[in-house]
Amino acid sequence: MSTGWIVLGVIVIIVLFAFAAYNRLVALSQRVSQAFADIDVQLKQRHDLIPNLVETVKGYASHERGTLDDVIKARNSAMTAQGPAQVSAAENQLSGALGRLIALSEAYPDLKANANFQQLASELSDLENKIAASRRFFNNAVQEYNTGIQQLPAALFAGMFGFTRKEFFDLGTSRTEVETVPSVKF
Repeated sequence: MSTGWIVLGVIVIIVLFAFAAYNRLVALSQRVSQAFADIDVQLKQRHDLIPNLVETVKGYASHERGTLDDVIKARNSAMTAQGPAQVSAAENQLSGALGRLIALSEAYPDLKANANFQQLASELSDLENKIAASRRFFNNAVQEYNTGIQQLPAALFAGMFGFTRKEFFDLGTSRTEVETVPSVKF
């Protein structure tokens, strides 16, 4: 009779560990989703700002059609990207195109002095800082989640519950492109 109680006690403990592990992993997964949604909000604000910036630059540097087209293409690509890996790659291309667009202001003193351009550039700079902070928060949440599914006792149950590894929002292979300063030649 006492062996039956011991077996029942062990089963209850295992079930309690499974419930606790599942609830913790759900909470961590929700944190990752919320962090990605925060990035998405910041990126949408940046996407909304870009057409105004392009129109302002177009008025002063209309013959820079290639740069303006690159920014619009990169924006459209970024708006349709899905998931952290695609969004990260598309946003890195957009950041590079925006860097080239902002660099144009150095060649056009009238553009650089334009109050509308200055305000848009300031808003863009502020958004870039917010996006960087959101990326750090997201990557921290992903790190905690990935660690959570690999630690015992959750590792015993994570696969059964469908919890899989999440990807970081990283610069990846395009890091050299983002770190390269754009050259402006006329």
